[in-house]
Amino acid sequence: MTGAERTTKALWSAWWQEWPRWVAGATVLWAVLYAGFGLACALSGTALSYHGGGQGASGLGWAVTAVGAQAAVVSGVVVRYGPGPVLRVLLRVTCGLAGITAFSLLMDVITLMVGQGVDSPASAANKALAAVGAVLLAATARSDGHLAVPAVRAPSDVRWRLELVALAGTLSFVPYVAMKLVWASGGTFAGITGEGMFAVSERNGASGIFLTLESWGLDPTALLAALGIFLLWGLVRPWGRVFPRWTLFLRGRRVPRWLPLTPALLGAATLAPYGVVGGGYLALATADVVTIRRGDFPSSDDALLVGWIGMVAFAVYGVALTIAARSYWVRTRPPAP
Repeated sequence: MTGAERTTKALWSAWWQEWPRWVAGATVLWAVLYAGFGLACALSGTALSYHGGGQGASGLGWAVTAVGAQAAVVSGVVVRYGPGPVLRVLLRVTCGLAGITAFSLLMDVITLMVGQGVDSPASAANKALAAVGAVLLAATARSDGHLAVPAVRAPSDVRWRLELVALAGTLSFVPYVAMKLVWASGGTFAGITGEGMFAVSERNGASGIFLTLESWGLDPTALLAALGIFLLWGLVRPWGRVFPRWTLFLRGRRVPRWLPLTPALLGAATLAPYGVVGGGYLALATADVVTIRRGDFPSSDDALLVGWIGMVAFAVYGVALTIAARSYWVRTRPPAP
């Protein structure tokens, strides 16, 4: 490493360790931008949901404006006076609202990754902004109590438990991946053939890349599940902190902690609640409390079977990813200066 690289790294490390001093100001800037975005959508009648316009199209825009304005006021007071107990509560409430708004952002990211456009660009932008705000608001809420601590290595017993969590998250996706690969290879599962599932994807507007992969017997969501499992194990194993040999010029260098934490936090915030809430709904449907629509499947029982396979995978993996991400966050904290 050259002298210039060491100087740049030292400056970056010092700036990053001072985040309690600048995060509230960054939150103010985000809040003003978010409020402006909501106001522009409200005044123009731009819908921030997938359901299009209508008389209530501007309603969510005004709600976004209100959340942004509240965040701007609260974080502005924090900049001036510091985060007191009441302000921390308000910040956490606003963080929760932003987190709810950002729900299902991962689904938009996945559709973009497979070359398919999102249903509503305005809605996707709203979720992305809300996700950034949730992180900033959470950081601002705890900025006064943050102390830089040395990086912590997981003891052997803790590492064993983390690997058990990662194993549970991995196994939860096995039935899901198997189901998808059966369809992608032309087989039949839950009363629907691979050709039928391909026709459903085509009818639902799947991208050319998505359909091409399926025609090759490679289901894109199964490939994404494999990437998710790779991420999960990277969060709990030592190799997840150093670039491997195949990364050429980066090999042997330490992985920036934001690189695995960004997709991990995004995935955990989306998949865990989606799987848990969806599992609750399926439990009610199994108990005949509610009726599940069969959709493209021959019967409601087939739709219920497929639903359970998906929701169990999302719930268990989402919870495992949450635990692994928190452990990685703690273990990779920068040392005190």
